[in-house]
Amino acid sequence: MGILPEAVIEALASRRIEAVVIGASAGGVDALIDLLPVLPKDFGPATVCILHVPADRESRLAELFAARLALPVFEAMDKQPVEPGTVYFAGAGYHLSIEEDRVFSLSCEPPVHYARPAIDVLMESAADAYGPALAGILLTGANIDGAAGMQKIRQRGGLTVVQDPREAQAPTMPREAIRRCDAHLVLPLAAIRELLPLLETT
Repeated sequence: MGILPEAVIEALASRRIEAVVIGASAGGVDALIDLLPVLPKDFGPATVCILHVPADRESRLAELFAARLALPVFEAMDKQPVEPGTVYFAGAGYHLSIEEDRVFSLSCEPPVHYARPAIDVLMESAADAYGPALAGILLTGANIDGAAGMQKIRQRGGLTVVQDPREAQAPTMPREAIRRCDAHLVLPLAAIRELLPLLETT
């Protein structure tokens, strides 16, 4: 039996989503392992995932998830177009952003909230690129990165979804996002898992 309220499902039916941006930090790999495999092979929006990756360590997230998902999975590269129906992961050592012509951009600007890549950088740029056609999802994490990004998504008309901090492995990040952006939906991970496949382009 589904746990999403019927009103939420009905509201999503009228919302056109072209891209989904998911941010997480501490506990985020486990949360994404729980979430992403539900995406069907014909899922339309681009999905861009960003976790706090140590700069001195090669990220193997794309490799890890490629073996688990029905969709193509890549590490995002500079000047690469953001393609629908594809899952991307931010790599280590660079901020990842999306330009208004919907290509990825990598930069070495200073860390934001001690992180590079930073969730705020990606989410704020994606909000400018996609406006109301963007869904932002913020999961578990131990600092406040992502709160400003979710606020920008909300201001630009996008959908904002935050993991319920009461069940997050690290509640600081979702709690700050709720405080800053007045998220549309605050859901346990099981409900976000049910929500994800509904975020289709209509």
